[in-house]
Amino acid sequence: MDTNQIRKPQWVRTNLKDSETAKGVRQALEGLGLNTICVEGRCPNIGTCFNHGTATFLIMGSICTRHCLYCNVQAGRPEPLDETEPQRVAEAVRKLNLKYVVLTSVTRDDLPDGGSQFFRQVVEEVKKRNPNTKVEALVPDFKKDEEHWQTFITPQLDVFAHNVEVVRPLFPKLRPNGDLDVSLNMLRFFKQHGFITKTGFMIGVGESMQDIEKMLNELANVGVDIVTIGQYLQPSKKHWPVQKYYTPEEFEQLAKMGQSLGISAVVSGPMVRSSYLADQYFSQLEQPHNH
Repeated sequence: MDTNQIRKPQWVRTNLKDSETAKGVRQALEGLGLNTICVEGRCPNIGTCFNHGTATFLIMGSICTRHCLYCNVQAGRPEPLDETEPQRVAEAVRKLNLKYVVLTSVTRDDLPDGGSQFFRQVVEEVKKRNPNTKVEALVPDFKKDEEHWQTFITPQLDVFAHNVEVVRPLFPKLRPNGDLDVSLNMLRFFKQHGFITKTGFMIGVGESMQDIEKMLNELANVGVDIVTIGQYLQPSKKHWPVQKYYTPEEFEQLAKMGQSLGISAVVSGPMVRSSYLADQYFSQLEQPHNH
């Protein structure tokens, strides 16, 4: 692992300027005491998405029970679940008049079901108060247990998302408590239950082109509909260092590669994150919805 910092190329740009819309989003969130992964994860696109009037809510607290080497979310002992959270999130979606909302959470291995039932409650509450809002849930692996996956199933969900995060050879190093095969099985499970499925991974952590192609192949095999590929950016000196910055052209090549393997939508670019402009990619998949 090389500790020398590679210089950030000029195409890795972030928009941290707040527009009036973004200020509105921020205030509504703070007013309801809610977390977003946009803020907690120090996402580079916070300006773009807030300016768009979309946000990704981070539910079940802001402390994660797993410690992945690339992630900026705090690890440790989480607080107990807050029973009012489903209502508060639903209210924020209503206040912000969101047309598309992404719900995600920290991993809660401390809960008997990994939080699957609570997560489902949030999805259902958001939909109950905002029947015209599309809801995407970006979930952890719910303690790697299919029974908990079953618990999570709800017809109120529009897109099921679960990120594989990194290619196979680097997975054990960067996600010591995760399991790539479990993640792939989970994506297959929800696809088989009739959901639009989505996943994402980062590149620039030391993988080869062949690793990426293998990853895309494995995702195509489990029938994933939408794949996002983005440039890994090191959140702090303590985190895993960036090994390579891919060019916009290389990202474009990867999108083509994914599509040629049969994946319906591959969103690939330096600043792509799994929830980035999620509403636009969803509307491109005009497939009928059947649960």
